[in-house]
Amino acid sequence: MTEQPPRTTGAPSRTPVHDSPAPEPTNASALIRNDAGQYLMHLRDHLPGLIWEPGAWSLLGGGREPQDRSLEETVRRELREEAGLDLPELEPYAVENATGMDGTTVPVAVHAGRWNGDPAELTLTEGVMLHWFAPEDLPRLRMSRSTLDLVLRHAAEAEPPPPPPATAARAAHGTTVPHIIGVHLYLEDADGRVLLGLRHPESAYAGGVHHFLAGHCERESAVACLVREAAEEAGLVIDPADVEFAHAVHLTDTPQAQPRLQLVFRARHWQGTPEVLEPDRCVGWDWWHPDDLPEPIVPYARAAIGSIRAGVPYSELGWE
Repeated sequence: MTEQPPRTTGAPSRTPVHDSPAPEPTNASALIRNDAGQYLMHLRDHLPGLIWEPGAWSLLGGGREPQDRSLEETVRRELREEAGLDLPELEPYAVENATGMDGTTVPVAVHAGRWNGDPAELTLTEGVMLHWFAPEDLPRLRMSRSTLDLVLRHAAEAEPPPPPPATAARAAHGTTVPHIIGVHLYLEDADGRVLLGLRHPESAYAGGVHHFLAGHCERESAVACLVREAAEEAGLVIDPADVEFAHAVHLTDTPQAQPRLQLVFRARHWQGTPEVLEPDRCVGWDWWHPDDLPEPIVPYARAAIGSIRAGVPYSELGWE
């Protein structure tokens, strides 16, 4: 679908939906919050002149089409088309005069909803990525001032989030917290150097930091995920038979973060030379000696490399 402005929204002042000013809005956006008080933000493609707010973080949404009977139907259709997301409840929140970074102002109907899923599991058809952000982290992102004001206002009005998942799980017998599974590729060249990538500075995770070639498991096994990610990110061809388990890191970055089990696999053989195939995530691959790793580097990646060299199969980080 061709993107229509605006794909982001927000403004310094709020107008209630039942008293929306002329002209009537023809665009709608979704303000999605999870139970931890985080907001789902959409990193838009960097296509100046073709889309609204290129290269900026925004809300999911878009322009009304002839078949849409209402702006709620518009935003629901956009959520399905852009991310395969179908929310059971969406409520009108406000009509906002969305002001872009170029000064363009358009009225947008904002609908608020709640969702607690993993954005990495969604099929994104437009933009670069979806990611959860706590309100206090939003001012560090590139986004229009009106979008920032809108989300922060909604956060101030919303009920405080419940206790962090890890704390809640310990407090309630029988309560489980889903853990995200990540896979990581440990490659050594003939000189014993380890392959690391420098992540794009605007990456939602570890921007401007060195890290393994990595990804999240979709509906697939961990080894199948590793083989797929190696081909997609760096053009490397790996036979699953050449993959062996090397290390597992069970971690939580913050008390509010969803716990993660990071699996590191070693590939004894591979075909190809690492190349940058996803420049929005990684800007370069290089080989580093384990005794002279680059800075900055993701802490658990450094810990995993040290554990692998020491023959330690499992470690934990961030747990109380």
